[in-house]
Formats: sequence, C-alpha cells, structure tokens
Amino acid sequence: MTRTRPVVVAFDVNETLLDVGPVATTLADRGVPAHLFGTVFGRTLGTGSAAMLTGTWCSFRDAFDGALAQLTDLDDAARSEVADVFGQLSPHPDVAPALELLAESGVRAVTLTHGSAGVAEAGLARGGVDHLVERALSAESIRAWKPAREVYLWAAGVCDVVPADLALVAVHGWDVHGAQRAGLTGGWAARAEHRYSPVLDTPHVRGAGLVEVVRGLLELPPHG
Repeated sequence: MTRTRPVVVAFDVNETLLDVGPVATTLADRGVPAHLFGTVFGRTLGTGSAAMLTGTWCSFRDAFDGALAQLTDLDDAARSEVADVFGQLSPHPDVAPALELLAESGVRAVTLTHGSAGVAEAGLARGGVDHLVERALSAESIRAWKPAREVYLWAAGVCDVVPADLALVAVHGWDVHGAQRAGLTGGWAARAEHRYSPVLDTPHVRGAGLVEVVRGLLELPPHG
C-alpha cells in the first residue's frame, strides 16, 4: 500500500517528546545507579503489555512502581517521589521545530501515550509548545497499552480520521511496528535505539531526529 501524507501526526510521549533523563537522575540521587532506569522502564512496559495480553490492565504509574519495587530497595515514599518526576519533564530540543513544521504545513499534531494523563500536557507547556498540539491522548482512557491495535484505532477515531490518515512518530521500534500493523503510517526517530530491529516491520519513514521524520512524512504524496 502506498502511503500518503498524513492528516494528523501522533507523537509518543516518554523519550520521544519528553526527556526522561531527570527520572534517571532522581534515581541516582537516591543511591540507585542511573543506568538502571532503562531496565526499570523496560520492565514497566513489559508489565503493561503482559497485563494486556492476559486480559487485565494496570496503570503506567502502578507498573512503574512495581518495577521499582522489583529492582531497587526504595521504600514506598521514595518510589512515589521518583514516579512524580514524570510530571516534571521537558521536551527534547527537536520537539519545537518538528511541531512548528507541522503547523506551518497545516498538519494536525496530537500526543498518544499509555502513560499517565497530564504528563504530556505538563511537559509541552513547560517547553512552551503546548499550543502546537491539538490534544493529548492517553490510552488509560480505554484501559489499554500500546502496541495493542485498539490503541491506534481508538486514536484515529478520536481524531476523526481513518487509520491511513494518521501517522505515529516514536523512538521505539515496537511502537512504530504496532501502529503500522494497525494501518497507520509509521515514523521512527533514532534517538533511543541506534538501529531499528530487523524483526519488526520496516518503518515507512525514518530519521535521526523528529524534524527529519516529520519532513519525511510531509514529503509523502498527497491524497489522489
């Protein structure tokens, strides 16, 4: 299927739009090696996906807290303080120019996360770019996690477009793969992963950063 220029572009939030470095720093401040954050974050995603696959559900915050409890000796209060940092994150430097490029081209932008509601809004406002995003979508609203197909189809429905008119931009290959499997156009930026996993469907558009990916999406042929 030939991909066409999207009507709406949805951005993943954690690591794609927002710099999660402060969460790792907060862990280090509490005596936990900063590099362990990657393992905790991965365990969080694994927990959420396992819940979905087995017909149950948990929130991102609860899954993150569970991962911290499994992998660290932090007490309840300390784990809560670490989780709170997700609400204090700021955008990566390439977020503003990428969103501005979409706005100048007349393409709508939204965020799509399975993380806690309010995180994307707070981070974008902190970076002064919230006015460039039409709405923030959290799959917590439907008690689901990406890369479940239903999340991407729900986002398309909320945006009032067919799946083929919605693009998903993320720095996680599994997210792009899930979106493409649901009929969306996928855009992968190589910020968190230096190489795209060969076991996943090849991304429709790829680039070193968000601006390059957005440009690639805008260069797709228009609807015939």
